[in-house]
Amino acid sequence: MRILLIEDDEVIAQSLAKSLRNQHYAVDIAKDGQEGWDFADLFTYDLILLDVLLPKLDGISLCRRLRASGNQTPILLLTAQDTSKTKVIGLDAGADDYVAKPFDFQELLARIRALLRRSGSALPPVLHWKNLQLDPSTCEVSCNGKLLHLTPKEYGLLELFLRNNHRIFSCSALIDHLWSFEEPPTEDTVRSHMKSLRQKLKAVGLGEDPVETVYGIGYRLKPAEKEDAATRGGGDTGNVNKSFSASERLNLSESVSTNQNPVSTGISKVWEEVVHKLEERVVAIGQASTILLQGKLSEEMQSQAKLEAHKLVGSLGMFGSDEGSRLAQEIESLLEKGNQLKPATKQHLMQLVLALRQELQLLNFRYKPGLLSVNQLANERPSLLIVEHDREFAQMLVRETKNWDTRVRLAHATRTQIAPNAIAAKELLTQDCPDVVLLELPSDENAENALALLAELSNRIPAVPVIIMTEQNSLLDRVKVARLGGRAVLQKPISPTTVLETVHQILQYSLPTEAKVMVVDDDPQILAAVQTLLVPWGVKVYTLDNPLRFLEAIAVAEPELLILDVEMPGISGIELCQVVRNEPRWSGLPILFLTGHSDTITKQQIFAAGADDYISKPIVEPELITRILNRLERSLAQRHLAEIDALTFVSNRRKSTQDIERQLAWSDRHHQSFCFAIVDLDNLKQINHQHGHMIGDRVLSRLGQLLRQVFHTQDVVGRWGGTEFVVGMAGMNKSDGVRRLLEVLKSFRQIEFTTANAQKFHATFSAAVIEYPQAGNNLQALYQSADTVLEQAKITGRNKVLSNYKY
Repeated sequence: MRILLIEDDEVIAQSLAKSLRNQHYAVDIAKDGQEGWDFADLFTYDLILLDVLLPKLDGISLCRRLRASGNQTPILLLTAQDTSKTKVIGLDAGADDYVAKPFDFQELLARIRALLRRSGSALPPVLHWKNLQLDPSTCEVSCNGKLLHLTPKEYGLLELFLRNNHRIFSCSALIDHLWSFEEPPTEDTVRSHMKSLRQKLKAVGLGEDPVETVYGIGYRLKPAEKEDAATRGGGDTGNVNKSFSASERLNLSESVSTNQNPVSTGISKVWEEVVHKLEERVVAIGQASTILLQGKLSEEMQSQAKLEAHKLVGSLGMFGSDEGSRLAQEIESLLEKGNQLKPATKQHLMQLVLALRQELQLLNFRYKPGLLSVNQLANERPSLLIVEHDREFAQMLVRETKNWDTRVRLAHATRTQIAPNAIAAKELLTQDCPDVVLLELPSDENAENALALLAELSNRIPAVPVIIMTEQNSLLDRVKVARLGGRAVLQKPISPTTVLETVHQILQYSLPTEAKVMVVDDDPQILAAVQTLLVPWGVKVYTLDNPLRFLEAIAVAEPELLILDVEMPGISGIELCQVVRNEPRWSGLPILFLTGHSDTITKQQIFAAGADDYISKPIVEPELITRILNRLERSLAQRHLAEIDALTFVSNRRKSTQDIERQLAWSDRHHQSFCFAIVDLDNLKQINHQHGHMIGDRVLSRLGQLLRQVFHTQDVVGRWGGTEFVVGMAGMNKSDGVRRLLEVLKSFRQIEFTTANAQKFHATFSAAVIEYPQAGNNLQALYQSADTVLEQAKITGRNKVLSNYKY
């Protein structure tokens, strides 16, 4: 089911969307009324969650506008104005229901389910098909009383078919119903989810596939009589999408908690992501209250603080803090009067802010009891722990990180800092685990402590990458570091920029959180053992015990590493290895063999077929894990080398071209806007001539980093050579693209670059923004149009963003 959430409070919007997605809903977010209208006009939704107080177009006006246009989608109002007048106005405007902020998430879910049932012609609360049962209130699916664990998309597919038992859905229609605008998949992805759903339903004993393929059109729920006929007559044996039999299974490993409320668990995860934003709001209110106490509160700060308090009313209430919501509401009313408050009331305001901080800390203990305080919560950026005795060098590293997207915790040898040595640094690691550690290897007796810390970090699950910095150029020390799992050794003296570039590379090449491994073995005990060993390391494991289904299975799994048994019935692992190496799509896939044979002939056959490595049975846990993780990381590094520009770390021309072509196809298929831009660094030749090519490279690298930070993961940023970058923005129009690039240009102008002789300068860029399909119906045409606009920008003085292409 697809929901449109129109909410200007980022914390409420993101946390509510995450919680709804945990309940298997697809969610699009609009941050103002006009954007909400655009989404509702372009897409079909099952429900609209609508805030009343919105910028550009308020919720009541939007509701009237939707109803006047004939849009009958159920609308649930979210309002902090809990008065009868507001409720009456909202319901008269066409809303179907309302929830007052602060609201209880469980109540909101119940109201959503009620509206969806109401809009679905009084569908029963529990959906049935034969001996299959789906309960939307608990998001549970069972067959013959046995609970079935489905992924969110598999659940969404099944619920959609059960609620629309006579409708045929094309792949495009399924995408529109179950995927948000921000996560458009390919049709192959939809087919993969369909195959996985069928396989799981078959595995739990459902007689035949409840979903049938209507060739050339799409999918639909199989009528009961057709299912019976198929059971009596043997069914459709020619269906290419038939699932694996019980003895031919392809399982996706997932960790499922059976003793926790999934809604509560989901809210705890959402809390971890938004608490830093809530804390920032409380800090802003506290700063305004302090200035108000002095009688110097400006209108701008007063308005901002009042807005932050208003947003906290809803967001704290959503997490179950009625007291926090009440405090924020009282603070909002006091801030309304600003400097007119009496001294005693100002003091009361300070007490309210202190109570609000304490309430936020209590919430943090409730959802994350293992953390010590709100101030210790990590944000979403990668974290870096520096262990360094040289205070000046450590401070230089900290200053350099301000130009990088990295959060730093510093540990060096001064009494005013956190830790004087590696032993003290271990205490930090009990509070927060960094993403990367910069560890000095001293030349005195403290070297053993540093190496012990390195060993401890390397043995964690998952391991923490450690970069060693040392003044010694000792081969024996490098061997020790390598044995203990060190990721890089940097020889001092070294510039802070080089150190941070190494950190960034380590982060780029770190093992992905959802690395996929496929294991093919006819021994179910081996499959279970490999799965058990790898899942704790964040690896998704696909297992196949019938090699005859290999091609179908590998297409579904799309693994990053393949593990094969040598001897299997029908087709041997060596033959499968040869098949993979002969297929261009999979020819570079790392292949590891599990074999009980240790003879020379078998090893020669394995490597002759194209294998990368082998492990002898029985499995030795440390050896298996080490070899697999090393292969995965090397594969990722090679992929980055092939796809990422080494200087700027954005996609290279080949990779970005592929991604933009894919976005264009999606935009054309779904009739969506697409924005294309060229960004060109100004006067690089002059910078190189005056300051040297190393400084010029630094400017280019900084521009690439800024583009990566500003544009979202669904956008495409690529370097097409020299000073030229391209940006592809699916779903964005030309005005949106211009606005975003103007923000980038403003930030880039403020960056101060320093030369080797301490000279300081600033850099700029020129950009051209055009829109698909008005400026061209393919990438080459778009590029030529944008290049024409870019020339105008250069002729008229550079340092600007233009979009005045004459269509």
